[in-house]
Amino acid sequence: MREGIKKALALAFLLACAAAYMAGPVLRGVWGQARAPQIPLAKWRPGGRDNSGVRHVGSETCAGCHTREAAQGSTPMGRASQLASDCDILKARPRMIFRNGRYAYQITREDAGSVYTVSDGVSNISEPILFCFGQGAAGQTYIFRHRGAYYESRVSFFQTLDGLDVTIEHPRAEPSSLEDALGRPMTNEATRGCFGCHTTAAAGALGIEPERASAGVSCEACHGPGEKHLAAVKAKDLKNLNIYNPAGLDGLELSQEFCGACHQSFETVMGLESQGGAANVRFQPYRIFNSRGHLTEDRRMSCVACHDPHGPLERDPVKYDANCLSCHLTTPREPKTRARTAAACPVATRQCVTCHMPKVELPSMHFKFTDHWVRIARPGQPVPR
Repeated sequence: MREGIKKALALAFLLACAAAYMAGPVLRGVWGQARAPQIPLAKWRPGGRDNSGVRHVGSETCAGCHTREAAQGSTPMGRASQLASDCDILKARPRMIFRNGRYAYQITREDAGSVYTVSDGVSNISEPILFCFGQGAAGQTYIFRHRGAYYESRVSFFQTLDGLDVTIEHPRAEPSSLEDALGRPMTNEATRGCFGCHTTAAAGALGIEPERASAGVSCEACHGPGEKHLAAVKAKDLKNLNIYNPAGLDGLELSQEFCGACHQSFETVMGLESQGGAANVRFQPYRIFNSRGHLTEDRRMSCVACHDPHGPLERDPVKYDANCLSCHLTTPREPKTRARTAAACPVATRQCVTCHMPKVELPSMHFKFTDHWVRIARPGQPVPR
């Protein structure tokens, strides 16, 4: 408890500093220049309400100038969701079944979509699946509507099982009724969070409007709607590009405020009822915040230092060695420089993440996640929570 209070106080201090900074007379612009904070996207954050009044133009339009960056559809972020009609996992598996007590679950491919059905042996409820959330590397959950409300399916697809099991954070006990067996009706807050972070253009002035959403995380999910940016480019007004670029954020702001808006920051996780436990190993910004010596504004410790949001996820551990060695010395005798002051590892200088960011299995997800709580991980030690 005391450790949690210390962390909360540290966060409060950092947030106060950030608030004082943001309240200053200028904000950093696209390339770090002074910029008055009156533009509609001055404080854009993913996953929230869009009060800018600016229209989305679509990643196809962005690709006219930003070809490489806009080719994001095949990346993990680009595949954060798919329409049921386009869902690769459902198309490849025309029938999946699961049983929980007396309740039978079935996802079947019908025409150009898929249908989610739950039966108690006497009656059944069937609804068409609207969205598939998650690319399926670990798992995929299904979103449908029932009696006017959006629902998160009680069962999900898990890659390791090549089949269905109970969705994470849903009860594994036998449901109490057929309605209960369907899944979890999404609150306004859950709808905003899920659609805001798995789709693009769902955020409107009145909140989240799922019927507007396009599948996956594309350009405007992170940079804000592009209508005025497109107009500025056509007018060659390079001083007022009217788009948000998080490149001006320092490492702490980027990881905790920006990426953490969807990937769960320290502040968000500490506000959860069940913030403890192994389940938070999948919340990378929270885990980074807890890393001793790595809580810094240095962009070398930001999410994008290791992960290109416009490209595929790099899975070869060796590829990350250069990131570690941009701060750490290679030998104890190597002289420190202004850029590299962190101690050398006495064990190795290759595949650093395999020891210091170990894989941790989350049984309820049937998957091993890379733990972003950077530390000296010794065999037999419990995973820090």
